[in-house]
Amino acid sequence: MRICLKELRESLRNLNIQSKANLFSKENLIPLKDENDQLIRIIVTRIKNIK
Repeated sequence: MRICLKELRESLRNLNIQSKANLFSKENLIPLKDENDQLIRIIVTRIKNIK
């Protein structure tokens, strides 16, 4: 789970870099960032519940 969380956070950083570099339109990246954020929240909740 922790590896998954690490990968999701890295993906979010990459999406932010791509957004700031104007590699893709921000409208196209918003749904991806939202989905990524939701997945991070789910994984964090699962990690907290395991302990």
